Amino acid sequence: MATKRKVNNLLALAVLSAMIDRPKHRYEIAQTLRDRGKDHDMVIKWGSLYTVVQNLEKVGYLEIVGSERDGARPERVIYQLTDAGRAELVDWTRELVAVPEPEQHRFVAGLSILSVLPPDEVIELLGKRIDALGHTIDGVRAELDKVAAMKLPRLFIIESEFGLAMLEAEAAWASSLRDELIDGTFPEVEWWRQIHADNISPAEVVASVEGRMAQPETS
Repeated sequence: MATKRKVNNLLALAVLSAMIDRPKHRYEIAQTLRDRGKDHDMVIKWGSLYTVVQNLEKVGYLEIVGSERDGARPERVIYQLTDAGRAELVDWTRELVAVPEPEQHRFVAGLSILSVLPPDEVIELLGKRIDALGHTIDGVRAELDKVAAMKLPRLFIIESEFGLAMLEAEAAWASSLRDELIDGTFPEVEWWRQIHADNISPAEVVASVEGRMAQPETS
């Protein structure tokens, strides 16, 4: 089970990771996160950065070590990572790597109510998704090839490798489902098609499925 954190959102984790090398003010923290592509690895609401930094300082994970002023700009407060913040960063990373948690996925939400669409339309829509995934996969592979040419240690690109593997797995699964619908091997695809051809109401479909489930199994 995931630990209840004092500052429990992934932007806080990203901020802690950005502070590991040296003290920074908020603008440097934001630039570091952008430069390292953290907005691709996790959902970052940039408007919440100031509040998250304040909260991390409040619970003792960051501390103020000074300030600076650049011309007429407002004074910038400089923070550094505390020992407690470094320990939180390490412990949180261990948890994320070791403890699987269910994550919401928009594709799964669509699949959960797929019956509202006729199978022939699903075939078309899956084709569009597979094409889009293919373009994304090509882009990620190109980016990985570019990074490899820069001789960046693999340790710093493994999240991109994982993302690529997930995209490839999704594309393969979607292609398999689409193939089943096309060749008719998907169980009861004709019944599914007939539901829409006959404009059978959702209530009738649900009653039919529940009736099947209530029937005792025959040996």
